Amino acid sequence: MQITPFLAFDADPFDPFAALRRLRSDAARGIPASDRAGAFPAVNLWQGADSIAVTAEIPGIAPADIDITVHDDRVVISGERRPPEAAEDAVWLRRERAYGKFSRAIRLPYRVDPDRVEARFHDGVLKIELQRPEADKPRRIRIASA
Repeated sequence: MQITPFLAFDADPFDPFAALRRLRSDAARGIPASDRAGAFPAVNLWQGADSIAVTAEIPGIAPADIDITVHDDRVVISGERRPPEAAEDAVWLRRERAYGKFSRAIRLPYRVDPDRVEARFHDGVLKIELQRPEADKPRRIRIASA
């Protein structure tokens, strides 16, 4: 009995990475676009006892060009990255940085108090701290003895 390796119908038997590319493509179909690598701005999100912290890497953008909005359990970071000024006769040799308007909506694990949000911007990193409303915080219930 001879065992033959399984190949997809469209796979090239001489390309050892064809199956990996197909697997990556298939896996990416199940991941929302905002959770994929390359979403801008790149963010980190973590939860403390009473607040959520968000950091976003936004190099080359002035704080005045960034908008932050908060509603219920969602924070939206949006703005615009302007292209550098270049002479009219300049020829681009490489252009990897994207320019234009951007927006990134981030769903939070709970509602936040829009009146208790602090944002700071330093060295291209935006830091946002979002406080949980007092009414939404879990409360410990004491059990009375009978």
